[in-house]
Amino acid sequence: MTGMTSNGRRPLLNRRLAEFGTTIFAEMSALALSTGSINLGQGFPDTDGPEEIREAAVRALRDGRGNQYPPGPGVPELRTAIAEHQKHRYGLAYDPDREVLVTAGATEAIAASLLALVEPGDEVIALEPYYDSYAASIAMAGGTRIPVTLRPHEETRDGVTHRRFRLDLDELRDAVTDNTRLLLVNTPHNPTGTVLTREELGEIAKLAVERDLLVITDEVYEHLVFDEAEHLPLASFPGMRERTVTIGSAGKTFSFTGWKVGWVTGTPDLVTAVRSAKQFLTYVASGPFQYAVAEALALPDSYFEDFRRGMLTRRDILAEGLAEAGFKVFKPAGTYFITTDIRPLGENDGFAFCRALPERAGVVAIPNAVFYDDREAGAPFVRFAFCKRDDVLHEATSRLRRLASLGSKETIQSSPYCAGRPTHRP
Repeated sequence: MTGMTSNGRRPLLNRRLAEFGTTIFAEMSALALSTGSINLGQGFPDTDGPEEIREAAVRALRDGRGNQYPPGPGVPELRTAIAEHQKHRYGLAYDPDREVLVTAGATEAIAASLLALVEPGDEVIALEPYYDSYAASIAMAGGTRIPVTLRPHEETRDGVTHRRFRLDLDELRDAVTDNTRLLLVNTPHNPTGTVLTREELGEIAKLAVERDLLVITDEVYEHLVFDEAEHLPLASFPGMRERTVTIGSAGKTFSFTGWKVGWVTGTPDLVTAVRSAKQFLTYVASGPFQYAVAEALALPDSYFEDFRRGMLTRRDILAEGLAEAGFKVFKPAGTYFITTDIRPLGENDGFAFCRALPERAGVVAIPNAVFYDDREAGAPFVRFAFCKRDDVLHEATSRLRRLASLGSKETIQSSPYCAGRPTHRP
């Protein structure tokens, strides 16, 4: 009778959310705790952000700023700081009073945007694999999700093999129908680490203008781009400012994921629409932290460069260790995640592999299949987070190197963590 009402007539959970259950992140984090494994699954840092920003939060608490309900759109200091950040970094001018909205993290910004802009039956195109809240938010809005899959691509230049997940622009164009309302774009992209290029973004912009589509862009990893990659906000392309809701977050940039401070920028009409939905979700949140994030956004450019450089070092530590352990590594151009292919290890089931990994190597990762509608497409891929201390990453890679000498199939089949699959279905 689980999931049924007392009279057994219908499930308790409404049908829009029936396919969703406990997220894989909760399951794998619990597994990390129960086995004492290093958690490279969930994307949270194991160190706090800048001391002066922590002190700014303490100062706000002591001064009584934000201890009561903050203004619905967010405190003026933070809205101004967000507008100044967009202008300084990207040349995008936003009115802090009419074109900026503070949210309870990027997850609420995504949900509120979709609830506000999508009618039941509207089609929403999302780049697959996608962050799991996308699917749930589209479902809650009554929309129909249409995945366009980023596919693994490999090429050799100057004797060096480069791997990335690439967007097929023809497939994207073909996915648009008369029922398409909105494109949901994530760059830098979680989980693949792909950063969409100027050419790719230009074609997305042309398509959106030609078909009169709205666009939501999730840009929470905007300050984590590596090598030759460059983050380019889609709103900066011709014809896009008036149709784009841009989402940002303090959690990823300043390593305060628990503060849950995110934001939306867009035209007054778009922001008003999103606020109309957001006010009935949390209404307001994170009062004192908003003042601290306002100060964080005003940090000098050197902070953002040092942050990026430090994460680049960690990326390379983990990427090298994974390659030495036998994984095929897709070195990310952005975010703090690495996607790997487990087939060189003789594996092809990411769920079974990730459930057995704590017993085999004392490390937790996430099976990418949870980010796909077509699980088979994501089956051989596994995601690792590198937003951890250097010594933790060195220890994790040392443990993972044991995989090269282990008999994979026999070990997985005997692992106590391989029974069943998660109820989560994004």
